[in-house]
Amino acid sequence: MKKMRLLMAAAAGVAAMAGVAHAEDKIAFSGNVALATDYTFRGISQTNGSSAIQGGFDASSGQIYAGVWASNVAFGGSQELDIYAGFKPTVGPVSLDVGVIGYLYPNSSDDGAETDYYEGYAKASVTPAEGWTLGAAGYYSPDFTLATDKAYYLEVNGAYAVSDKLSISAAYGYQKIDDVNGPAAGKLDDSYETWNIGGTYSIAGFGLDLRYVDTSLGSSDRIITTGFATEQNADGRVVLTIKRAL
Repeated sequence: MKKMRLLMAAAAGVAAMAGVAHAEDKIAFSGNVALATDYTFRGISQTNGSSAIQGGFDASSGQIYAGVWASNVAFGGSQELDIYAGFKPTVGPVSLDVGVIGYLYPNSSDDGAETDYYEGYAKASVTPAEGWTLGAAGYYSPDFTLATDKAYYLEVNGAYAVSDKLSISAAYGYQKIDDVNGPAAGKLDDSYETWNIGGTYSIAGFGLDLRYVDTSLGSSDRIITTGFATEQNADGRVVLTIKRAL
């Protein structure tokens, strides 16, 4: 697929940069596994409100990184595989993260519309005071999932470390999709807001995250009426995730 070839080319380019610019740095590997009561992406459930088993692996060398992450989903062949690569420079007090991520559905037949897609992203965060982290992020796809044309997502977020074991965090995001009607006749754009708030507690090597997730979507929104998402999957919900680093 064209999008997959573009993604792999980008990842190969980043890996080549790592070999040239950071030949003196060792490659560090890490991994994670998680069990969640629901898998929500930008406020919308990807598992129809059911549980998800997730996990991933990362490799980094200096400021360069690449990784893979997977989860079960309720569409696209029942499996999502994300492949990403980027670099994390620091400019004064600002920590940056710039890269590309591909969302692949290996078992999908892609009948009617292409599910695989990719996004470029840029993130920035600062630590204005001890324990506090404030951030912003932007994602852009020239060909969003289900052949919906261009799309972008903007987010602001914040976190506060109450202690070494407990932190609280929240985020507010805005998703814009140019053509939620996909390959069907007529171009219909739409957008929605999403937000979440919760806390993460570390105990015995595990991270327990309890979070409320919601969106502004209702029954009359085009994202719902065109079938891009269901109202039930966009409703507010509480999600518990248990995660462990490997």
